[in-house]
Amino acid sequence: MCVIALAWNAHPRWRLVLAGNRDEFHARPSAALARWADTNIIAGRDLEAGGSWLGVTAQGRCSVVTNVRNPRDAQTGLSRGLLVTDYLTHSDDAAMHAARLQSVAADYRPFNLLIFDADRAFHIGNRPRPALHALSDGIHGLSNAELDTPWPKTRRLCVRMREWIDADRGMTDAGDVTALFTALADEEIAADADLPDTGIGLERERWLSSAFIRGESYGTRASTIVAIGHDGRGAIVERRFGPNGRFDGETRLPIEGRRHHDAVLS
Repeated sequence: MCVIALAWNAHPRWRLVLAGNRDEFHARPSAALARWADTNIIAGRDLEAGGSWLGVTAQGRCSVVTNVRNPRDAQTGLSRGLLVTDYLTHSDDAAMHAARLQSVAADYRPFNLLIFDADRAFHIGNRPRPALHALSDGIHGLSNAELDTPWPKTRRLCVRMREWIDADRGMTDAGDVTALFTALADEEIAADADLPDTGIGLERERWLSSAFIRGESYGTRASTIVAIGHDGRGAIVERRFGPNGRFDGETRLPIEGRRHHDAVLS
């Protein structure tokens, strides 16, 4: 997952709204969003390392991970995707889990992790050193740098999230999320003056500066929207893409919450 905008306690109906893109090599095997057998997890699955990039539980917990863009940083250690499934399969609340993870964060490949439960949200990263931050209420953005680093695509996606919330504030369900998927499909290239310098060269900085990345061997593999209400109910929607942005399907699943009722995300 390489660009995320989220709203935490910023909407009267939705405790968490999250919209994000996962960028990955198209050859890396993955399974579509589904309920995992014999677990509480609803997520896509990385079939190479066994973890996930974004997932929820039926009770409304959520976790999402991104890498850290630094070609000089060795990609060694445990798979980042295991951080998502580890949180979702354990019963610790977000605060306890975040504190526990800090002590072993250096064992993983460079990562940014977001975890959410019914009450709190945290960002945990391990570059340049392990660090933990509680999220304040409001809108936050994350890409392949520290939380709320103002990369152009992150700023644009956060603006679109704010616009969607402002248009949707009076609704009792998630309303129409088309605008969020449209924001995730944005292929606008940032101006050179606004690009970060992460050591990958100007041409790749330009190519990776859009929210949606189109490529033959690497690009956006999934666009996902999560909406979880203050009662724990909601839904998760995933749109999948192949080489050069080919649309490969969509899956929508309810998040049942504590009372195990469905909510509609249209």
